[in-house]
Amino acid sequence: MAREPYGELLALLAVARERNFTRAAAQLGMSQSMLSYTIREMEKRLQIRLLTRSTRSVSLTEAGERLLEAVGPRLAVIESELQAVIELGDSPGGTLRFTASDHAIDSLLWPRLAPLLQRYPRLQVEMHSDYALTDIVQGRYDFGVRLGDGLAKDIQAVRIGPDMRLAIVATPHYLAARGIPLAPEELINHDCINLRLPTLGNLYAWELKCGERELNVRVNGHLVFNGIYQIMTAALDGHGLAYVPEGMARPHLDSGRLVAVLEDWWREFPGFHLYYSSQREVSRAMQLVIDELRYPYNHPT
Repeated sequence: MAREPYGELLALLAVARERNFTRAAAQLGMSQSMLSYTIREMEKRLQIRLLTRSTRSVSLTEAGERLLEAVGPRLAVIESELQAVIELGDSPGGTLRFTASDHAIDSLLWPRLAPLLQRYPRLQVEMHSDYALTDIVQGRYDFGVRLGDGLAKDIQAVRIGPDMRLAIVATPHYLAARGIPLAPEELINHDCINLRLPTLGNLYAWELKCGERELNVRVNGHLVFNGIYQIMTAALDGHGLAYVPEGMARPHLDSGRLVAVLEDWWREFPGFHLYYSSQREVSRAMQLVIDELRYPYNHPT
């Protein structure tokens, strides 16, 4: 029974992060009823409500948010020290949590980390697919992944991939029916498949560049997704123009299923970077991951 303050705080943090008692209980390895009891006893002891519960979701009250803002970073430090003790053994172990986009997970993290997990069986990895600019300290993540131009100044970061171009593509059938846009201004006359980012709250404006000229084009269309793979699928099905990573589109461009559009305007972005808090000590397991992912890759997969 997690009655001690540390166990109670971990329980509260899990519920706040998952916004669901069932998922939080599974993460903690305890029953849902025991987790609910732990939170109720904590609220009773503190004489204040920490969570607002409904039939569909759970959220923190103002008191709960204040408590976790104060103790969350301290819990991360405690877990880091406990992990350091575990790693005094012969083989690094423990769980490392990542937050990254699905594209970063599929194209970089998993291909590089799968061999590492085979070499170090005590190492565990948890990956969360997320397009938000997640606070890794508040979310208790060890690492986050984002493009190099989106990095905050107060974090440590390591490049893990080459520069990346975003490509405008569509199927031959769509372009035959609607015509090929010859300038960015003509995109407003086309069905463009949009991406909604949680950090913006609105639709992503296509960032284009040709020479010294830069444009952010707000496009229109019948489809909006919050994931790049769904956008690619819709483009392949002929539903319009898509703005996707060139590496994702390349096999379909080479096969002829997709056609490149406005290629002179495709913008190049600094590649994916692995970032982590500068306020915590890097464990042996974390260093293994950093060394494995660091670009350019100097060791075999």
